[in-house]
Amino acid sequence: MPASTLSLERLRARIGAFLSDSALEELMFLSKAELEGRDGDELHVSVTPDRLDLLSEAGLALHLAGAMGVAEGILRPPERGGGSEIRCDIDPSVAALRPSFAAVLVESSEEGGLDEGTLAEAIRFQELLHATVGRDRRLASLGIYPLDRIEFPLRYSLEAMEAVRFVPLDGTEEVAAARFFAEHPMAARYGSLGRSGDRTLTLRDARGSVLSLPPVLNARGAGEARPGDRRLLLESTGASPRAVGEALGLLEVVFVGRGWTVGPVRTVGTGDDPGMEWYRPRTVDLPVGVLHGIAGESLSSAEVARRLGAARLGGHPHRAGWSVEVPPWRPDLLTAVDLAEDVILAGGVRPECGVLPPSPTRGRRRPESRFRGRIRRRLLGMGLAQPYTPLLVGEATARRMGADGAIRLRNPVSAEFAVLRDRLLLSHIEVLERNTRHPYPQRFGEVGPVVRPDPAAESGAETRYHASIVLAEDGTGFADGAARVEMLLRSFDVGFVREPAVLSGTIPGRAASFRVAGEPVAETAEIHPGVLTELGVPVPTTWAELDLTALWALGARRDTH
Repeated sequence: MPASTLSLERLRARIGAFLSDSALEELMFLSKAELEGRDGDELHVSVTPDRLDLLSEAGLALHLAGAMGVAEGILRPPERGGGSEIRCDIDPSVAALRPSFAAVLVESSEEGGLDEGTLAEAIRFQELLHATVGRDRRLASLGIYPLDRIEFPLRYSLEAMEAVRFVPLDGTEEVAAARFFAEHPMAARYGSLGRSGDRTLTLRDARGSVLSLPPVLNARGAGEARPGDRRLLLESTGASPRAVGEALGLLEVVFVGRGWTVGPVRTVGTGDDPGMEWYRPRTVDLPVGVLHGIAGESLSSAEVARRLGAARLGGHPHRAGWSVEVPPWRPDLLTAVDLAEDVILAGGVRPECGVLPPSPTRGRRRPESRFRGRIRRRLLGMGLAQPYTPLLVGEATARRMGADGAIRLRNPVSAEFAVLRDRLLLSHIEVLERNTRHPYPQRFGEVGPVVRPDPAAESGAETRYHASIVLAEDGTGFADGAARVEMLLRSFDVGFVREPAVLSGTIPGRAASFRVAGEPVAETAEIHPGVLTELGVPVPTTWAELDLTALWALGARRDTH
């Protein structure tokens, strides 16, 4: 899950009301954010990928103020006008490399302007957006510039590198673009995204000053925001118009959450003018039938209005439902279903609120489903907690465990959910990483689907069901995993053979596979200490996994009662 470190003092100052530690933890538990820990003034917060706005102090303060009843409704920042010269001319040369551009102006209402804490928050949030919405800057990147050191109009173009010289943001001397791309570490990481052959993307102002080489690095001077600046330009470039708009809208919350005004920057040369609208709320319709169908109860118009206000949204009732205003920093609210979820969460959702709807059918569970249910009960009988994990895992987890054969999504929403797991182990590695704050021993097991490539299948993939066991505790070892696999296999009344195996992410010589009738049906191993160190897990960890689909085909279908 995306995570960040926020200042509790600045958070409380933005809310404008006292917030105790216990109330903070409770309110975050009822939202899509979680308080992972606290170290003095530092709050370690994680969120679901659709609520990135909660990873800024301003965005989280807006949410908490609504949940506490301190404020309600959509935040409407004052708008500042922009003349015809407040524009960016987009050269056609950028179309093949990084065609999307959007920008807004923000201005402080306070005499002191930009303070160090807000600048640090903006830069931290900017880098988080690069990694998530921007997909490591491939889809979108962001820039923050001092408006008083810029002269409009701007020009975004692809120039010959021999014509480009600038002072990098972290440098003191002017360098040629060719030297910058050859030597600078930021160019080594992101340079391929902003250059084509001997040409590089540039953003210049009317005087010809280089503001930045998107998406690599800003320039010193015209590209360097500093404490005390009262007016800023926020811009985003990228390969995806949607990602560019989402990133820019999210970054706005850092400033408008502190009362800054916003204004448009026109774009000329793209065929449309997206920069004119990124700072304004948009409207999404919420039909009453959708809301009541998802909520499972009828809510009065007054109650819906109250909950929309608590969610910091603007609601206007009409005959068939509500017309809801959504701020730019809530790109997750796209449909009526998304709005219904926010209304339900604003009412407070706890485990006891769940209701099992009656089934309209007279069917029954398939034998394979009953078989898997029996395995779940056996895992519970072994004293294993049973987590529920999604089918998608992070790209970092797949690389860490050497899952080269797993299927990658072509255009994932987030790198946190970019790979279809081919083993439950990948999900359970993430469970271990998220739960290092909990005491050990940790023992859990799960039955769930995995997806493996299958060229013979119409979709190119096959869904199978596995059972996985993880033991994280002092003294655990290979024998513990092997014993549990053997116990489960014997309960199916099948003969099996155990043989040594080499499994990615595990200790060599401490791994084995199991075969039934020559077919591989299970694996077990000790997780490699290097992997555990990266995860922050301080104790040895043993893993075992059974292929229930294979066992069913090999005769376990007798075990269905």
